Amino acid sequence: MINRKAIGYITANYSSTYGSVLLKDRPIASVPFMGRYRLIDFPLSNMMNAGIKTVGVVMPGNYRSLIDHVGSGKDWGLDRKKGGLFLVPGNAYGTTKGGMRFLLRDIISNKTLFQRSDKPYVVMMGTNIIFNMDLNTIIEAHENSGAQMTVVYCKATRNVEDETKLEIGENGRLTGVSAGVVYGDNASMDCCIVNRDTLLEIIDHYQAADYLDLLEALQGDFGNIDVCSYEYKGEVVGVFSEKSLYRRSMDLLDQTVADQLFDPERPILTKAHDVPPSRYATGSHACNSIISAGCIIKGTVRNSILSRGVVVEEGASVTNSIINQSCVIKSGARVENAILDKNNVVPVNTELRGTPENILVLGKAPLTSDTTIAR
Repeated sequence: MINRKAIGYITANYSSTYGSVLLKDRPIASVPFMGRYRLIDFPLSNMMNAGIKTVGVVMPGNYRSLIDHVGSGKDWGLDRKKGGLFLVPGNAYGTTKGGMRFLLRDIISNKTLFQRSDKPYVVMMGTNIIFNMDLNTIIEAHENSGAQMTVVYCKATRNVEDETKLEIGENGRLTGVSAGVVYGDNASMDCCIVNRDTLLEIIDHYQAADYLDLLEALQGDFGNIDVCSYEYKGEVVGVFSEKSLYRRSMDLLDQTVADQLFDPERPILTKAHDVPPSRYATGSHACNSIISAGCIIKGTVRNSILSRGVVVEEGASVTNSIINQSCVIKSGARVENAILDKNNVVPVNTELRGTPENILVLGKAPLTSDTTIAR
């Protein structure tokens, strides 16, 4: 299926307002999630499932891990002669402030992407608010509304400073935007659909406001530019910090919650790896966990998420933790309430213990002989 109505635009070049060792060598878009995915897999998969075959990804300054992951777009059906995946330039670090992620400066610098398209609409998405949505339903609603832009939102289930609050009138039209949401507010999902002609007019008329986000720049003109809203009622996962990454990942160990995000009719695709199945030794124990391919489990894993190539040796235990690729938990070691990034080796009989309120986070470690063997 090829979507004849829209092209895609994904911003992957923004920073977190919270410092994190997880972002030392990678952008938010390539942060590992649920053992086998990266955050950018979700907007790419949403677009693939809707048949959108032309997608521009705005690249950050620290783009190495992102290019390594998305490559030519083959795993999302975007390695095409016509259309396909375009890795486009933008402001090296986008914007670090909270709120929407569509920096007008990036949109202006990539005007050619929109000019060369013959599709009437542009679907714009960020990467750290993830969901599994039928974009064709949103495109149809946008067409029926007659609006020039439609912004997708959900009802906030928690207080988040980094989300954008949408003020919506009785007719469903936007009347204002502001930073930060509290429980029950209309929270932007960093997803919108805009008429391509309207976007080109915005590019021409808002050059002087290129330091603003798209909706910030338009806020004073909501009376002249018709911006509609669409409420999404499915599962929405916002990843803004180490704490939110940990909490939302743990939430998804509940199968009823995970089923709302991972719909088999709209699969979430990721980079393919040729990795053998995980091996569970006699005497090992694993419960309520997600364990990716290529792991070797000889110890105990409870309520945890393990990426590929993780080794848990005999007598070791991992509880309530996220362990990224090629980590080794040595014999007798204990890891609890923690996030371990790639290649970490926990020495024999060592304890790494955080608390649910103050999780322990270790950044990426250099390759050693132990992690090389694990890979």
